[in-house]
Amino acid sequence: MTEKKIRVLVAKPGLDGHDRGAKVVARALRDAGMEVIYTGLRQTPEMIAEAALQEDVDVVGLSILSGAHMALAPRILELLRNNGQSQVRVFIGGIIPDEDLTKLKEMGIAGVYGPGASTEDIIRDVKTSVEA
Repeated sequence: MTEKKIRVLVAKPGLDGHDRGAKVVARALRDAGMEVIYTGLRQTPEMIAEAALQEDVDVVGLSILSGAHMALAPRILELLRNNGQSQVRVFIGGIIPDEDLTKLKEMGIAGVYGPGASTEDIIRDVKTSVEA
């Protein structure tokens, strides 16, 4: 019997047009044996939540470099809950000020990663979060 692969949606919400980091993380997750869906640039929270529902994912990874994480993350979490997907783990990578880390974790973000974060750490955290 084969083990179910972790399904991850990698998304770029907002107007930020830089996706190199998101693509690096998506490839690392795929190389670690996960199924990865990349939504592309300039996604709305509604588009991300709908894709997460349609793709039946375990994890949503957000790449946010624009500084809009405190507006986008709560909206995406709310939409996931409204879709009955409160079990979906949400991770954020990007430019996140230290003073926002605790707030993001309190609202339900499973992990936050800044520039230079180790892909090994991200892979480990995603696996641990889904298994919990």
